[in-house]
Amino acid sequence: MSFITENPRGGCVLSGINSVLAAVDHICPILHSGPGCCMQTTAAEQGQSGHKHACFVSGVSLPSSNMLEKEVVFGGVNKLRTTIQGAIDIIDASAYFVLTGCTAGIIGDDIQSVTEEFTEQGYKVFAIDTPGFAGDSNLGYETVWNTFIDKVILPPRPLSEQGLSEEDSKKPLVNIFGVVPYHDPFWAGTLEELDRILSRLGLRVNTFFTKHQGLDVIEHCSEAALNIIVNPWLFKSPAKKFEDKFGVPSIRFPFFPVGATDTTRFLREVSEALKLDNALVEKVIAEEEDYVYSYLAQSIGQLSWKRFAVAGDASSAIALTRYLANDYSFSPVLVVITEPIFRPEDKERIIKNISSLEYASPPQIIFASDQWEINNAIRTCPEEITLLVGSTNEKEVALEKGIQYLNATFPMNERLVFNRTYCGYRGSLTLTEDLYDNL
Repeated sequence: MSFITENPRGGCVLSGINSVLAAVDHICPILHSGPGCCMQTTAAEQGQSGHKHACFVSGVSLPSSNMLEKEVVFGGVNKLRTTIQGAIDIIDASAYFVLTGCTAGIIGDDIQSVTEEFTEQGYKVFAIDTPGFAGDSNLGYETVWNTFIDKVILPPRPLSEQGLSEEDSKKPLVNIFGVVPYHDPFWAGTLEELDRILSRLGLRVNTFFTKHQGLDVIEHCSEAALNIIVNPWLFKSPAKKFEDKFGVPSIRFPFFPVGATDTTRFLREVSEALKLDNALVEKVIAEEEDYVYSYLAQSIGQLSWKRFAVAGDASSAIALTRYLANDYSFSPVLVVITEPIFRPEDKERIIKNISSLEYASPPQIIFASDQWEINNAIRTCPEEITLLVGSTNEKEVALEKGIQYLNATFPMNERLVFNRTYCGYRGSLTLTEDLYDNL
């Protein structure tokens, strides 16, 4: 390679796959990889996400074939076979997913044929043959869902066979995509808030990673009326595959909404896509906005005006910038998108949503994944910065410049996060509290 990346955010694609599966209730990943991949792939995502880890099985507890020189020379399928059998014997999971590390990918072990042996015996064992060197952890999220669509999700059942009550049978089902477990430290709370407000509209909601939802929910998510993608660029390929195979359309809201302005916009877009009762939607919006504004009215004058910078993944950067500018009247001066974005249309969507602010001039927007470049952009910003919202990696430059700093994006190593979120109506109050606590 001709260059290196200082402090990369997240890990390889195997790390992303591992973390997404770890967030699904009662699913067991099995690694066909060299020693150390279990710990390293867990540390790269879960280890930097607010100090929470998978409840079921993760990290050094993951079953692994631990490939050594013998397997590299003679192949590792026999060792993989005994590893899968051992996992089935010891771990009572709903399903087992075999993941390949770089070693297995390089020598070309046929893990598909091994998993099929167990499938024929009635076990739910699936292969995800995407070695770690194939990409970064964001690709892991899409890889998992492509596998689910290809191998796990079943055709929709007739409504009469879905086991719903008469009341629930009248409620449309929606799937939420684009909130990446662990790569977003607030993923659990974000999904809970989206679930809460969508449920108020009379919807049933699949979050897949909360409410102890597991394999059965994934298997039947083709029965949804709509896929809601809450991200500016992820899930493009799986969304098309989902619609082609199951006929479920998708809408993309290009960031997770924070605050009354954007959350109200989010609800109206969902309502329009599903043709919901407009009177009910506006009633919910009025009640939620009243709840938020009644609290914000009590803090007027408490938090002084700030000129702020944001450094984080695209969805977080858009959401935080828009809330602080549109709802809290701060002035954005710099936004750094810290994840690799390759498609020009994705960059345009990100820039548009950061630039189209109601009450502020557009900030300078930089795409940079290398920490030296990120720090340099903050140090050399032509306008004064008095608030920096970013990851643990930006704390040093914030201290250097003597400015207020809030750790609000991945990686997050200095906070414990369970179901905290900045998303939605109520999450915006939490964000405002955190800003005040960090004065």
